Formats: sequence, C-alpha cells, structure tokens
Amino acid sequence: MFVRFQVTEPNRRGSYPGVFALINGLSAAGRLTEEQEAFRRGSYAWFEENYANPSDIDPAVYDRERNPGAQAWFRATARPHLEQVRGHLAILAAHGVGCEELRSADPGVVVYEDEHQVVVIPRAGSVAGTEAGSAPENP
Repeated sequence: MFVRFQVTEPNRRGSYPGVFALINGLSAAGRLTEEQEAFRRGSYAWFEENYANPSDIDPAVYDRERNPGAQAWFRATARPHLEQVRGHLAILAAHGVGCEELRSADPGVVVYEDEHQVVVIPRAGSVAGTEAGSAPENP
C-alpha cells in the first residue's frame, strides 16, 4: 500500500502538487510564520537524513517530458516519515490549503523506488493519482 498527500484542487496545469511542493510555495511566498518556517527547516533536515531525494539519484525523475505527471508516494510502511508529514499538514490547514490523503495499492507506473517511497506516472483513467474508483481518505 502507498500513501500520498496532495492538494484537493488541481493547479492551473491540472496537476495536484504534493505536500512538500505546497509547503515550499508558502515558504517562497513568505507566508509562513517564524515558527512554521523553523518547523519546515527542521523537518526538511530530518528528511535529508532519513529519506532519499529521488532527484539526487535520477535528476530526470520529475522531467515533464520523460515522466509526465510523476508523483511521489510514501510506502505505508514508512511510518516515521508519514508521522513527520503531519506537521506539514497542520501548516497547510492553518493557511487554508486543502490537502487530502490518498491510498493505493497500485498508484501508477513506477519510475523510481526505494525502501520508503516510489515515484510513479499515474495510469490513464486514474483520478487525481488514485486508482479509478478508489476513494481518497482525509488526513
């Protein structure tokens, strides 16, 4: 089973950015409080120590032409990583950014994987990155 946290409404390109892209956008726009920014920095340092960045291993993993619509999903077994995301979800909620938790046994065609995550290209006919017919769960 795999888990993804993403925005509830598509962006102008029709994609559904994930939790890290959303937090990065708020940070870049200067919208995070000092406490939220400190949490973001500390959390990102934790992830750097405990989580491989797929782009460091394959710089083209998120290339829009090579892997259109590529999305990262946590493995459900990556419990410490999933717990770390909860603070990010709280920040997004405080800023009125709708975010949802999706679960899928088969989120798409795998283009990268490690012990904690996969990056996939969603299959045709999937809904917001979930298998057609599966319902997202709220965080």
